[in-house]
Amino acid sequence: MEIPTKTPEEWTEQAASEKNAGIFKLFLGYAPGVGKTYSMLSEAIRRHKRGEDVVVGVVESYGRKGVIELLEQLERLPRKKLEYKGTIFEEMDVDAILERKPQVVLVDELAHTNVVGSKHAKRYEDVLEILEAKIDVLSTMNIEHLESVTPSIQSVTGITVRETVPDWVIERAHEVVVVDLTLEALKARMRRGDIYPIEQADKALSNFFRAGNLMALRELTLRQVAHSVDENLDAYLERKHIGWNWVVTERVAASARIRRLNS
Repeated sequence: MEIPTKTPEEWTEQAASEKNAGIFKLFLGYAPGVGKTYSMLSEAIRRHKRGEDVVVGVVESYGRKGVIELLEQLERLPRKKLEYKGTIFEEMDVDAILERKPQVVLVDELAHTNVVGSKHAKRYEDVLEILEAKIDVLSTMNIEHLESVTPSIQSVTGITVRETVPDWVIERAHEVVVVDLTLEALKARMRRGDIYPIEQADKALSNFFRAGNLMALRELTLRQVAHSVDENLDAYLERKHIGWNWVVTERVAASARIRRLNS
């Protein structure tokens, strides 16, 4: 049975009508291992310590020690088990989140495609429904999954990206935090086995994690955020009727809270 989905216009119209819809914050990275999930969990723990009701909807640890240690400090909702072609899959339980109704929910890997039989086909649709219920969402994504840049990603890396998120979904975010890391630090994490098992490090470094690929992905990420900052500034100037004689000499991506993490 085909699952009915809303058009982008329907999602946007409904979000606009919800004056008190949840706040959507996205942690954006240029490659696996830069620290998106760790940053998201760290913020969640800080909010929890301030008294906010925070739960984990879905977070993938991939066996990473630092992520597992942070996860243990937060309430995790059980995932929903679904059978597909004789195999049991676990997906985020959207209905359980709506019933629990926390203040904040963590949703890792925004571009994920849900298994057949799930409430929605894509995880970002799960997030949109949660936001409609006035629940704040912290989420993560890598730049290659942004729909508008996937042709560039394929051209540069030779890799076909099969899971994408429409640009209008990212524009729905109230805040985008770029989780940045130098190429050298990322490679060091790879060699230590902090991202993939050590035995896979050399293969990864000679394929997707080649220096040229990483530099291009990092540049695309910073440009995307700088573009978003420009659009937000232009909209603000127009809304406030500020004259264009106010010249902006430099647009700094740091205003989108670019974070540099140490290795």
